[in-house]
Amino acid sequence: MLDGDRVRRTGLWVFQGTMDKASPQAETGDILIRTAEPGDLAELSRIENAAFAGDRISRRSFRRFLESPRARLLVATGPDGLVGYALLLLRQATALARLYSLAVDPACRGQGLGAKLLEASEVAAFDSDRIVLRLEVRADNEAAIALYQRSGYRMLGRVEAYYEDGCAALRMEKLLHGPVLGTGNAPYYSQTTEFTCGPACALMAARHFDRSVPAEPLTELTLWREATTIYLASGHGGCGPFGLANALARRGLSVEVRLFPDELLFLNSVRNPEKRKVLTLVQEGYRSEAAQLGVARSENPLEATALATEISAGTLAIVLISGYRMFGQKVPHWVLVHDADDRHLIIHDPWLERERHESPADAANLPIPFAEFDRMARWGRSAVRAQILIRKDA
Repeated sequence: MLDGDRVRRTGLWVFQGTMDKASPQAETGDILIRTAEPGDLAELSRIENAAFAGDRISRRSFRRFLESPRARLLVATGPDGLVGYALLLLRQATALARLYSLAVDPACRGQGLGAKLLEASEVAAFDSDRIVLRLEVRADNEAAIALYQRSGYRMLGRVEAYYEDGCAALRMEKLLHGPVLGTGNAPYYSQTTEFTCGPACALMAARHFDRSVPAEPLTELTLWREATTIYLASGHGGCGPFGLANALARRGLSVEVRLFPDELLFLNSVRNPEKRKVLTLVQEGYRSEAAQLGVARSENPLEATALATEISAGTLAIVLISGYRMFGQKVPHWVLVHDADDRHLIIHDPWLERERHESPADAANLPIPFAEFDRMARWGRSAVRAQILIRKDA
C-alpha cells in the first residue's frame, strides 16, 4: 500500500508526504525541478545509496512510484545532473498528501536544495487538489525539524520507536494555502465551543452584512440557542440548516436553504426514543417557522462551480461538510464560503486546534479546489448536502 507504509529511513534529508503528477517544472537559479522520468532511475538509485545507509528505496520501487497514479516523484537537476528528489504520495479519498521521502546528494548539501524541493512538493500537492501536507521526521533530526518549522509546519504528535534503530518520529503537517487568493470581506471568528461551528459561521455572515453585530461568545451562544437541534449522539446539540437560516432571517437577511435529501437531520445519531421525539419536534418547528419568515427552500444544492458564481455576486454560504476530509474526524461541520476564484471556493473554518497553537491564519481564507469541495460537502451514509445561502436585501 503506497499510502499506508510506514517509512523507516535514516539520514538528514528525509521528508515524508505526497504530491501531484501534473506539477509544472520550476526553475530556481541553476536548479530545475521537474517530474521524474524512467531515464532518471539510475541517478535516483545513486542519490538514494549515497544519502542513506539503510532502508533504501530500491530501483524497482522507484519504478513502481513512477508508474503509480497516486505517487508523484520530483527531481532536482543541476548542470551536472540529478542532485536530489522528493517523493509524494496522494492519499486516496482525502484531501491529504504525504511527503514520503526527500533526499539531496551529499555532495550538494548546504545549498538550500532541501528547501527548494520541499516548496516544489507543496506546489505539486496543492495542484493535485490536496490542502494538507503531512510528514514524519526523526525526533533527533534537528536540521530537518528546523526546516519544517521555518516552512510553517506544525507538530501533530510523536510516535515512539518509529524508526528501525528505535528513534521516535515527529508527525507534522501544513495547510496549503497556495498562491495569494481572494480574501473576501467576511470577518473571521473562531468558535469557542466544540458545538458552535454553525453559529460561528452565522456570526461571521451577519457581521459581513452588518459590522455592528458583536463578535463575542455571547452572540455566538445566542445564535446557538436559537438554532440548536437539542441533541446529537452525545453532549450538546448541533445546529441544523433551518435553525441557522431562521436566526439569520430574524436579523433582516435574505436566506435560502438548499438541502438534499430534504429530510430531518442527525436522527440516526440519537438512539434514545424520547430524545429522537424531541429532536423531530424541534426540527419540524424550525421548518414551519422558516416558512413564516420567508426563508426560501430548494432540494437542489449547488455544485461548487455554480456556488462560486453566487459567491462572486455577493452571496455568502454556510455549508455542511464532513470533517473527515478536513481534519480526519467523521463529524458534521459547518464552514463559511465567502469568496471564490476560477479554481477555488475560499472558506473560513471556525474550528481552531488551539492545543496545536493554531491561529486564524491557519483557518481563515482556505482555498478549496472545486472538485475537492464537492467531495467534502456531503455528510453521512445518505450523503446529505446542506447549504444556507445568505444575501442582503436591496
